[in-house]
Amino acid sequence: MMGPAHSLSGAAAWLGVGAAAAAADHPMPWPVLVVGALICAGAALAPDLDHKAATISRAFGPVSRTLCEVVDKLSYAVYKATRKPGDSRRTGGHRTLTHTWLWAVLVGGGAAVLAAAGGRWAVLAILFVHMVLAVEGLLWRAARVSSDVLVWLLGATSAWILAGVLDKPGNGSDWLFSAPGQEYLWLGLPIVLGALVHDLGDALTVSGCPILWPIPVGRKRWYPIGPPKAMRFRAGSWVELKVLMPAFMVLGGVGGAVALNVF
Repeated sequence: MMGPAHSLSGAAAWLGVGAAAAAADHPMPWPVLVVGALICAGAALAPDLDHKAATISRAFGPVSRTLCEVVDKLSYAVYKATRKPGDSRRTGGHRTLTHTWLWAVLVGGGAAVLAAAGGRWAVLAILFVHMVLAVEGLLWRAARVSSDVLVWLLGATSAWILAGVLDKPGNGSDWLFSAPGQEYLWLGLPIVLGALVHDLGDALTVSGCPILWPIPVGRKRWYPIGPPKAMRFRAGSWVELKVLMPAFMVLGGVGGAVALNVF
């Protein structure tokens, strides 16, 4: 999938979680619903850190471009070291390590620990990164014609405002994890979800996605999970633009309405 579809699917997924939480009698405060949807939209771009032409590679200028090159090499090295006889030969690391359930859990878990232990500045850093990515994904047309500095300023301003809202009593800094010292531990959840939704989206395309790694499937450790090939599509095709993206918008709207008890 392309960046905008990934971000939309991420936001829709968190709004769906909000609806499920409301149905389970543990509703999200509205700031958690909004912030979580934006984080999830941004996190749904992050697995493409292994691709130098992806949206995330240009989101933070030279820093993200360099990081993408490092992650690509790391992913390729892990692929070569762990491949089984049935796995094909590759020349790069795209759609390998960062497109697995293990990567999603490790990144989300690391962010959760950082948020809970690092205090306000850690929370602001996590929010800033994901707000910038959310802008790049959800507002991609505007982001493309704007300067990077304007996008970064919007991300920083949004992070500061949202952190201030969440800090107010009852607004959700301690949602789900309420013991002392566990504030903002929930921030890891939309990050994990965003990465997994990205992987599932890529699994629908012609190449599939090795979500299950390192669990082997037959003679392959990097088995490309996906539906039957006749049901797959190419990234950026009409199926993605005309069917899936409108569907994500509708599902997200319904999920958000249920989560907020609109109906």
